[in-house]
Amino acid sequence: MKDGSLSTGDVAREAGVNIQTLRYYERRGLLLAPQRSEGGHRQYLAESVRLIRFVKRAQDLGFTLSEVEELLALRSGRGQECFRVQGLALAKLADVDMKIGRLRAIRKSISTLVKSCATRGDAPDCPIIEALGDEPVPPRRRARG
Repeated sequence: MKDGSLSTGDVAREAGVNIQTLRYYERRGLLLAPQRSEGGHRQYLAESVRLIRFVKRAQDLGFTLSEVEELLALRSGRGQECFRVQGLALAKLADVDMKIGRLRAIRKSISTLVKSCATRGDAPDCPIIEALGDEPVPPRRRARG
């Protein structure tokens, strides 16, 4: 666009997201509603691209959109806000460590099941299917978020 603003398609392309994602971020309030042209087309500032890239990088690191909203609120601050951002990052790191522990336990269980299957040869019953049906599944703890 001639005034330096960007169209919806331009912002989506430059930020590496689709148009639906861009509009979703607007509805969530992560991205301010853009000005409109006389014809009703959205006109975004170039800063919108940087903001969306920030959101996507934070999501790639495992932050939820609610956590990203908090990071965005802290983004422009200095001093004390840095400690709050560090606190969010440390909480995310603890969450990742917990997920890694669960994944290791899952891997060990599946590995054990696969080995038990291999040792049974041509047995008529599948030990993996039997194991999955033997015990009730304990309730899952809700993830904090």
